[in-house]
Amino acid sequence: MKSKCLLWIWTLGGTLPPYRRAGTLQIQKAWNISPLIAVKVRNIFVKAMDGDQPQCMETADLNLEQNVAQSPIVSTTGGSEAVKNGGTLVTEGKGKIFFPSANEVFYNPVQEFNRDLTCAVLTEFVRLQLSSKGISIAVPGEENVSKVIVDLSKGGKDDDLEQTPGGDDQQDNEEHEAVKVGEVCQEGVRVLEALAASGLRSIRFAKEVPGLQRVVANDLSAKAVELITKNIQLNDVGHLVTPSLSDARMLMYQSKADRDLFDVIDLDPYGSPSMFLDAAVQSVSDGGLLCVTCTDMAVMAGNSGETCYSKYGSMSIKGKFCHEMALRIILHSIDLRANCYQRYIVPLLSVSADFYIRVFVRVFTGQAKVKASASKQAFVYNCVGCGSFHMQRLGKVAHNGNNFNYKAACGPPVGPSCEYCQQRHQLGGPLWAEPLHNADFVQRVLSAVGSNPARFRTSQRIQGILSMVMEELSDVPLYYTLDHLSKTVRCSSPSLLQFRSALLHAGYRVSLSHACKNAIKTDAPPPVLWDIMRCWEKLNPVKRERLSESSPAAHILSVEPKLQASFTVRADANPSSRKQGLKRFQLNPEPFWGPKARAKAG
Repeated sequence: MKSKCLLWIWTLGGTLPPYRRAGTLQIQKAWNISPLIAVKVRNIFVKAMDGDQPQCMETADLNLEQNVAQSPIVSTTGGSEAVKNGGTLVTEGKGKIFFPSANEVFYNPVQEFNRDLTCAVLTEFVRLQLSSKGISIAVPGEENVSKVIVDLSKGGKDDDLEQTPGGDDQQDNEEHEAVKVGEVCQEGVRVLEALAASGLRSIRFAKEVPGLQRVVANDLSAKAVELITKNIQLNDVGHLVTPSLSDARMLMYQSKADRDLFDVIDLDPYGSPSMFLDAAVQSVSDGGLLCVTCTDMAVMAGNSGETCYSKYGSMSIKGKFCHEMALRIILHSIDLRANCYQRYIVPLLSVSADFYIRVFVRVFTGQAKVKASASKQAFVYNCVGCGSFHMQRLGKVAHNGNNFNYKAACGPPVGPSCEYCQQRHQLGGPLWAEPLHNADFVQRVLSAVGSNPARFRTSQRIQGILSMVMEELSDVPLYYTLDHLSKTVRCSSPSLLQFRSALLHAGYRVSLSHACKNAIKTDAPPPVLWDIMRCWEKLNPVKRERLSESSPAAHILSVEPKLQASFTVRADANPSSRKQGLKRFQLNPEPFWGPKARAKAG
């Protein structure tokens, strides 16, 4: 009754226009009401303002608690289960989520790996944040394994990180009782899931990640927020998770205006996150974590370069390295937007999986570091004939003692046509040319998941992909593929171990890539790669009379190799993740494994 009276008083007071634009968090704070009622209040204001005349507010049904109690929700032990009166109850991790039978709220089970990985990364980020305050966290099922405690508070490269033995940190934290999952930590991390849909991710954070102060589950859809509210009650996490009905951008901008920044912001939209990046880089705290998903891979992989430029400020091109290039495009876009506010990024982990990419970056403030951002970006010249590529940095940094001089880079690194096949080049980028991952942080996540494999249903895949990430050459952007090299010279393909061994015999480094099964990531220049293929062709000759004189194969094979390649298989040519048989490239476990249809408007 009190809520009905408040509605009537505020309506007479003429305060509908601002509350038409306000989010549920602002209404909740202004009226000092529960989140459940705040959601319904905003819906009523929106409906009233959309009509010709204000509707009668005193007839509004605000008893959400009763509505939730009457919802057709039943308990289940795992997976999904049909509900008696319509809808489905899904269990993922520790969370139980009710979904209506109609496609009113978006949910895709394919991205369970995405959510599991995010929980694992968030746990280690929280552990790092709280360890500096002398607070430890307790993760159910986790063994006490000695770890390297990495100070990431300053950002930068590995040589900027201070490492201390884990034992000292554990000894200091023994004085304080470890924060457990589900407890409110007053000095803990503030999390925003800007596009929450069902609220599954936020609920899993609350039930699986310790050391959180609060989690805001926001969505622009009124139906989605009503479902989030029910799911919060179903999982009994109302003390940690707050539903919010608001435009994600306005909510983030308002948090900056109120100086109530978030330590973690999760962006997982349907499609491109580009429209949310400007608000996100401003509303995350200094040293905070941005978790960003992109599912518009067709755009980022080169099918619509002009669209990619309009969204991310980078021209995508078609190439065998397109999945890693997509990662570097989104990192460039985030860093570019952060630079506008004297901020810069430090990538912790960047993953290409299934039909999407996912990046975890920290955002720091520092004018001196921002000056070096141009030297971290590069264009890529890609030959349309043979696929040889060259990187061109946008800027360079000259060191003079403790002084740094920032200059424009010199180029281009290629001539008018490709020196190997005489074809033209395509220009792509700019893109992020620095490492995609922080090896120390990735090792922390890998150790935690490996010591507690029962925590996630996709633990095996997480371990497989992170193991490959650890094996990647961090200072080598992009990659070639073995099948494309063989196709270019029209010959049979050497085995992966033979080609890797040839590079190692020649004195170069080589690794695989988690983004592509047949990837060859190496610091060997293109002349060395083509010399190896020429040597292989001599052992497995092609019928040169069938080659067109203008073809890339004819041009490449017409040159005698300067390097005499050895294809004797070396023991170190077989990476550890391959020897162990880890789950690195997962086959689709069921039909129609991919993107789902967009949820209905509402």
